[in-house]
Amino acid sequence: MKTIRKAHDESIMRQQLFKNIASDIQLFKNVEEKERFLFVLGALITKIISLQKACEIMEIDREFFMKLLDLMSIEFSYLSVDDVEIEKSW
Repeated sequence: MKTIRKAHDESIMRQQLFKNIASDIQLFKNVEEKERFLFVLGALITKIISLQKACEIMEIDREFFMKLLDLMSIEFSYLSVDDVEIEKSW
């Protein structure tokens, strides 16, 4: 019983930590939008979703989303690391 209770308490603590981090992002109106942005950002950076899909989920246009990433100093490229190296050598 203690193990289940401890796991539940840890889960609640993680959820609260996530909400605290999300609430620090000043770009969105409410915590739900902030949480969605963090989720989308993680999926985008790990290449689980495309930039277009990220924009669809966030309901913002591509140019705005790219500017948002730039303002937050988040590097994002359509190209892979190898593609960037090839581009640099041209």
